[in-house]
Amino acid sequence: MTDTSEKPATTRRMSRGTKIVLGVLGVLVAIPVIAIIFILTFDWNQAKPWINAKVSDAIERPFAIRGNLAVHWEQPARAMAPGERTWRDWIPWPHLYADDVHVGNPAGMPERDMAKVRQFSFSLNPFALLGHTISIPVLRFDSPSVDLLRVDPTHNNWTFKHEQQPSKWRLDLQRIVLSRGVVHVLDAVTKTDVTADIETLADNPTYGIGWTLRGSYNGAPVGGGGKAGAVLTLREEDVRYPVQADMHSGAMRIAVEGTITRPIQLSGLDLRLKLAGPSMARLYNFTHLLLPETPAFSTEGHLIGKIGGDDARWTYENFKGKVGSSDIAGRLEFRPDKPRGKLSGNVVSHQLLFTDLGPLIGADSNASKKARGVDVVQPEGKVLPVEKFRTERWKTLDADVRFAADRIVRKKELPITKLSTHLVMKDGVLTLDPLDFGLAGGTLRNHIKLDGSSGKTIKATAQVEARHIQIKQLFPAIQKVQQATIGQINGDAKLTAVGESVAGMLADSNGEINALVQEGTVSKLLVEEMGLNVGSIIIDKLFGDKQVQLNCVATELDVVNGVAKTQLFVADTDDARIVVGGAVNLATEQMNLRLDQQTKGLHLLSLRAPIYLRGTFHQPDVSVDKKVLALRAGGALALGAIAAPAALVPLINTGGGKDSNCGKLLAQASAKPTAPPPGKTKTH
Repeated sequence: MTDTSEKPATTRRMSRGTKIVLGVLGVLVAIPVIAIIFILTFDWNQAKPWINAKVSDAIERPFAIRGNLAVHWEQPARAMAPGERTWRDWIPWPHLYADDVHVGNPAGMPERDMAKVRQFSFSLNPFALLGHTISIPVLRFDSPSVDLLRVDPTHNNWTFKHEQQPSKWRLDLQRIVLSRGVVHVLDAVTKTDVTADIETLADNPTYGIGWTLRGSYNGAPVGGGGKAGAVLTLREEDVRYPVQADMHSGAMRIAVEGTITRPIQLSGLDLRLKLAGPSMARLYNFTHLLLPETPAFSTEGHLIGKIGGDDARWTYENFKGKVGSSDIAGRLEFRPDKPRGKLSGNVVSHQLLFTDLGPLIGADSNASKKARGVDVVQPEGKVLPVEKFRTERWKTLDADVRFAADRIVRKKELPITKLSTHLVMKDGVLTLDPLDFGLAGGTLRNHIKLDGSSGKTIKATAQVEARHIQIKQLFPAIQKVQQATIGQINGDAKLTAVGESVAGMLADSNGEINALVQEGTVSKLLVEEMGLNVGSIIIDKLFGDKQVQLNCVATELDVVNGVAKTQLFVADTDDARIVVGGAVNLATEQMNLRLDQQTKGLHLLSLRAPIYLRGTFHQPDVSVDKKVLALRAGGALALGAIAAPAALVPLINTGGGKDSNCGKLLAQASAKPTAPPPGKTKTH
């Protein structure tokens, strides 16, 4: 009989090895099981003091979880089909819940909460931790309350400490879900005190939250409201976050509707934008874009934007609207370049009312100024605009914009047929070069430079060229002009000045003004129909009611320190020549001009006393000096020796050359005069 009580040694060794392996495996399995049991059963509230202290130290401000802190294990949601799942999708993830969380203000700020939330919660991807990534698919805030505060340009409570050394860990926050809450902004820099109340919207396929706005901005009341998506998707580039808002501050209104890509970074905008307000200049408080003073306006267009990176830009395209009673349309683009942003584009108007240009230089009425929110009013009796340009803002923006108007409408039908200009603003220097008007069949070309780089006064230079302006077309609605008037106007002006307003610059201006009027017909009734009341009085005193054939008017004015003096001012008609002498003070708006008439031939009874044009621009006065009669002087007045200034030569050549009426007049006047014998009258 064989003894089987003893087993082979190899069997005994295998059994012992199996036990060791199984023991090791048991320990490896037991460790995570024990850890899971510990996590599930651990009272995380005991860790709150440690967590509060570490977070407070990291963000350099008080942090506290005052309510319950718990961790639950939940299987992550997946949108994929069951066959596409992997073993990782069956592993539950930890989900943290924290109630009654408070974040305080940094040192130096009022000791109150910057933010508090009834509950925030998030799930954590445990596998991402192996790659030093804190991956949070969804972060939820329930009933948040945020109080944002800025006390000066460098101190606010929303700037957190950033570590100087790069961290090995990366935060991957994919979505934020908001529920009902309140956001309050108190900003001493922009004088903002606004509160936004956030409400959760139910059964809305597009928007998940709605909000209303109340408070004040820059001293004006602010209100409005809007809607937005409940979920902020932060990672996917192609996910668009829906927004809709309609806000107003005083008379200013801004409305948008569209989508934002990655709203935390504002990486992309695609919005329908509506703007309306008493003046485009009032948009500066909201956008810090430097725009001109205008009448009340409204526009609507497509705003697209890319924020961040070297190609950042905002584009307001295909916009249309109204400025006063004028239409506008076009495309504008803003780039946040260095050292300042740049605005560029093209704007057109098919019909521009001339009066809508008044606010650009402060030449509108006091009622209009009040409507567009300007405190400065035009003094009674002052004609030249005193409203100051806001040069302290000129260095906040560079610009390169072209503007064109197809047709300009003005009372009395002044035929300015079109306008075009190229506006460039660079480092506080504004140029309009050229600023062209189509006027009565001719052109009025301006080259204007306004240097406001000092932020105070403006150093201005202006060059004006008037060419081939047809007298007949100046007043197309007046039938008598159409029947009787021919001829044209040519002129040049060059001025420099320093000042803060149009009135201030003209009061300091220096330069010269030259003009020639070739041929035409004038009469008292004709000038009255033109609306030139002072001119009609002068014509009446010189010629009565009859029609007068105008051969030439030649003018040269020297402007020194705001006083324009006549170097040459002569008008030649078939019956007489009129010489004008004197000065116009642009600072005081006072006139002191004398008109002397010299008859042609022996019509002594037609000789008249000198006529004086005095008074102010607002209230001119025309009078006759009855004490000085040419007849009593013993003879006709002689036209003094005048030489054709070199500046008038180009105008003579433009208007017909030396054989024209103006050419002959100036050639004759330049000849050395001869005095008549005593007691005799010189004839021509």
